[in-house]
Amino acid sequence: MTRTIPDMDTVALAVTDGMLHFELSLAYEVFAAAPAGVTVPWYDVTVCGPVAVPVGRFLLEPDSGLDRLQHADTVIVPGWADVDEDPPADLVDAVRAAHEAGARVVSLCTGVFVLAAAGLLDGKRATTHWAHTEALAARYPRVEVDPDVLYVDNGSVLTSAGKAAALDLCLHLVRRDHGSSIANAVARRLVVPPHRAGGQAQFVTTPVPAQDDHPLAALLPWIIERLDQPLTVEDLARQARMSSRHLGRHFRAATGTTPLQWLLTQRIRHAQELLERTDDSVDSIAAATGMGTATTLRRHFNRTVGVPPDTYRRTFRSRTR
Repeated sequence: MTRTIPDMDTVALAVTDGMLHFELSLAYEVFAAAPAGVTVPWYDVTVCGPVAVPVGRFLLEPDSGLDRLQHADTVIVPGWADVDEDPPADLVDAVRAAHEAGARVVSLCTGVFVLAAAGLLDGKRATTHWAHTEALAARYPRVEVDPDVLYVDNGSVLTSAGKAAALDLCLHLVRRDHGSSIANAVARRLVVPPHRAGGQAQFVTTPVPAQDDHPLAALLPWIIERLDQPLTVEDLARQARMSSRHLGRHFRAATGTTPLQWLLTQRIRHAQELLERTDDSVDSIAAATGMGTATTLRRHFNRTVGVPPDTYRRTFRSRTR
């Protein structure tokens, strides 16, 4: 049974002894309460586990047992510290049963070992924290482990790298369910970037810093203000006063991607916001985002978001009014 996006309103957090508290906390923070000003029906979050688990000096009492997982629309499995041990069998069985019942199953960081043990990743791409990708690949050879991405979305099974990447995946789920504007509102409440594409590198040598003297510090806002213009790599290099090759190295080091791919991501994000917030035609939005024509916008939008612009608007337009 496959559940549709409007049905994705119940979230179960699967807890077990030895879990990573950071991933559990950030998932609860994202899904347990809607940001101020958002009036759409929000998620109903349940913490599920076999017994109370220690969180620092306190005990976390689950709301219900693991059998409750199969009644949830989305099951989130945080990671745990000891990846050298097999995950608890009762947790593995409960996650497998939830997926068979139609739940969307999500792992954060090393929670991927539970999904792999349940057989949910056989023949699929998956990721985890870069420090554990070799162990995952060795233990579960049927899983196509990608060590170089933030998260992987296989539709009903999703996996993320660790820490900040887990938050990226949670925001990605909100974006899938409620649209870009509401996901951005959650990101604003958490004071984090609204979107990092799942294919972005896990580890970049230098994050984009706030220093005014960084080579990209002035360029990125300059680009955002000119998304309606047909910018090229040469245009960006000229504005940054460096060669195209030098610009590419700075972009790869700071963002994990190329200048043109970063630019396309910003164009698509802006198109999503316009589809949600305005009644502008697809032709007008194509012009406003620098795509040129509706045909070009539809091609890139469908490939990136997974649905055509018109379908995206029908899904999310009413939720932002």
